Amino acid sequence: MAKKPLARRRAKNLDDKAIEAIIGILDGWAEALTWERLIEAIEGRLYARYTRQALFKHERVRAAFVLRKEALSQMGTKRARQGPPELVAAVERIARLEAQVQRLDAENKQLLEQFVRWAYNAFTRGLDQDFLNRPLPQVNRGQTRQPLRAMKSARK
Repeated sequence: MAKKPLARRRAKNLDDKAIEAIIGILDGWAEALTWERLIEAIEGRLYARYTRQALFKHERVRAAFVLRKEALSQMGTKRARQGPPELVAAVERIARLEAQVQRLDAENKQLLEQFVRWAYNAFTRGLDQDFLNRPLPQVNRGQTRQPLRAMKSARK
């Protein structure tokens, strides 16, 4: 009797740490970029397989993907020079860091545009700078104020 292939378990939800790792993968990408290749690279690095839709849902991943794809298409088919391994590694590192700078510049521009939108919307609602700069309220999670040690000794 043939064994059934094991069903894949659902990957955990994307958190900030995973998104940073995915963006790091994209920053260092040097070959033809597709969603399927990215998904395979993510699975190799994070040991979790995400769908294109799950990745596309996150703005930072989507923007980094588009930006890297555009950069790769503009670079054409440039290949790394052959030479000493240290030189090749340095060239790859420089390319990865340049891609990271380009992505961070694009993210910064998007955040500045968002800030201008928020400032305009706050102005139209009559909110002044003092109101907008108020500190956030304390979060009441209903926890006791008793220290942990006192709670342990109270149980005995």
